[in-house]
Amino acid sequence: QLQASGGGLVQAGGSLRLSCASSGFTFSNYVMGWFRQAPGKEREFVASISLRGTIRDYADSVKGRFTISRDYAKNILYLQMNALKPEDTADYFCAADRLRLQVYENDYWGQGTQVTVSS
Repeated sequence: QLQASGGGLVQAGGSLRLSCASSGFTFSNYVMGWFRQAPGKEREFVASISLRGTIRDYADSVKGRFTISRDYAKNILYLQMNALKPEDTADYFCAADRLRLQVYENDYWGQGTQVTVSS
């Protein structure tokens, strides 16, 4: 299971940190990542981190502003979001997969946590 938290309402330029607690599977055996879905839009990839945490990928829209990380001792995935923009407003979902993250098909999904950025 994945349990996401940390969403909220923030002003443009502000920061939030999302967390995703995992249980029931071996955390270090899974690629982990974040996706988001804004109202009326398709779900999109945000960031991913490899099994050992050595490779991180980001959507172009969040590069330089968001940082993905994982804590192997606590089995928690994080997404530090800085310099937030109104266009970052969406439901954010964490996901885990043994092989490769995909937009809709992954082994595990967390429930969404809502992020709202006011202008």
